[in-house]
Amino acid sequence: MAEWIRIKDAAQHAGKSVTLKGWLYNRTDKGKLKFLQVRDGSGVIQTVLSKKDVPDEVWEAAEKLTQESSVEVTGNLRADPRAPGGHELSVTDLVVVNYAQDGYPIQLKEHGVGFLMEHRHLWIRTPRQAAILRIRATIIKSIRDWLDNNGFTLVDNPIITPAAVEGTTTLFEVDYFGESAFLSQSGQLYNEANIFALGPVYCFGPTFRAEKSKTRRHLTEFWMVEPEIPFCTLEDLMEIEEKFVSYIVERVIDKHREDLIHLVERDISSLEKVAPPFPRISYEDAALKLREMYNAESDLAKRELLFLEEGDDFGAPHETALSKLYEKPLFVYHYPTAVKAFYMETVEGAPHLSRSVDLLAPEGYGEVVGGGQRATSVELLEQRLDEHGLHHDPYQWYLDLRRYGSVPHSGFGLGVERTVAWICGLPHVRETGAFPRMLEKIYP
Repeated sequence: MAEWIRIKDAAQHAGKSVTLKGWLYNRTDKGKLKFLQVRDGSGVIQTVLSKKDVPDEVWEAAEKLTQESSVEVTGNLRADPRAPGGHELSVTDLVVVNYAQDGYPIQLKEHGVGFLMEHRHLWIRTPRQAAILRIRATIIKSIRDWLDNNGFTLVDNPIITPAAVEGTTTLFEVDYFGESAFLSQSGQLYNEANIFALGPVYCFGPTFRAEKSKTRRHLTEFWMVEPEIPFCTLEDLMEIEEKFVSYIVERVIDKHREDLIHLVERDISSLEKVAPPFPRISYEDAALKLREMYNAESDLAKRELLFLEEGDDFGAPHETALSKLYEKPLFVYHYPTAVKAFYMETVEGAPHLSRSVDLLAPEGYGEVVGGGQRATSVELLEQRLDEHGLHHDPYQWYLDLRRYGSVPHSGFGLGVERTVAWICGLPHVRETGAFPRMLEKIYP
């Protein structure tokens, strides 16, 4: 009996009789030959069915095959550099598990993005979308592997929370037995408690931002990994981040070179340059560069996008412009205190600046990691809560962390979807997960 294998493992079984189980992706008929492209979630392979080599009932079953019919195909596997994926199967038997209905919505032609998003449950079957999801899985595994192998402990933090982390304007409110609660914006505050029990920790899960934004970088639900480290300064943190991000990129290139080049159509030459050390620039120096670009820009529309008020946070156009100046990811540190979250430590002797850092991906992909050193003073935190208009009561437990054994500590959050978009070279985050949640997009 032929062994059932996955298409991705074809190279290990060349010269053998094997069975593939999957779905018909495409079909070409040439007289007494049928070329059936079959996919199984791990890849796509060409199978060749000759009328003289199979019983009549098998040929007749193949005649009726429709796109996305599910099949079990048995045959002799051989290496063939001319075939898609480098291997081809000469069919000796074919079993139709289910004939798909005629009129499969996603034909092998160009479709508009709106149509594809309405049929996202079917769009993910296409080789390119499946490759992106496989790469996402490797990114997530690489994240866990690096952290697990470098002394971090995974802690699962609550998704329903009583207070804001990143500001009150982007909260999804829920009724918690008659009280107001919110879907988590971040697990960071809980991680700051966890480090006192476990040392370096990380949490990994979905986070929610009720941002009324339609940009190519924003989702209302996304996945984020958030490491937190005790006895860690901002400078220590940047060294950790560059090792961490470089490892992720290296692993993806290692495992998915073919997917990246042939299915996602990604030029990986820029990814191959991602290795420590990364360039570092202060917010003030970055703002100066942006003003120089603004003054030098002759196109009025582009010039307007680069406009920056004194002390403003950087928007997507600013991050894009800065990241295009460097071949590697870029650290921008010491943002104005006023534009960062209440928990950021301030720069000694310059309280208007925070001990914060963003990591901007090259090629215009902007921020993929945000973090910094946390404030250790109860008095400073209380002052910052007041400045942000936040009530003290929900944060008393958080202030306790400073009352009982406070230490310098730092952490960051890496957004999975933005990282996938950058590594895969995607123009929009909507393709970075199976079922993205965006403003006005909750179906399917």
